[in-house]
Amino acid sequence: MSTGDMGAGGSFEEMQAQARDGQPVIGERTAADLEAVFDVPVRISVVLGRAKIPVAELLKMDIGTVVELDRQVGEAVEIYVNDRLVARGEIVLVENRLGVTMTEIIKAA
Repeated sequence: MSTGDMGAGGSFEEMQAQARDGQPVIGERTAADLEAVFDVPVRISVVLGRAKIPVAELLKMDIGTVVELDRQVGEAVEIYVNDRLVARGEIVLVENRLGVTMTEIIKAA
């Protein structure tokens, strides 16, 4: 197969030329391509901190029991989407409700 016979996608050189000229490159995605997943539900979890305690202490807990966490006040919280760490953020108060503002996006490895 010669360089010019690479099918509908064109040759590697042609694709590179399109990328340099600012023309859309094969495989480039836009926000409109994501419409199919806009209604897919995801679970968002925010970890305020963690504590490791014996089961005996857990069984003694009652309403009003305070559990000391491994984080300081003002320290970043972890934000998970479907059990995958995606960001860190800070707790905020919005109209008498707790919320989270993202301060750092975690890049996928």
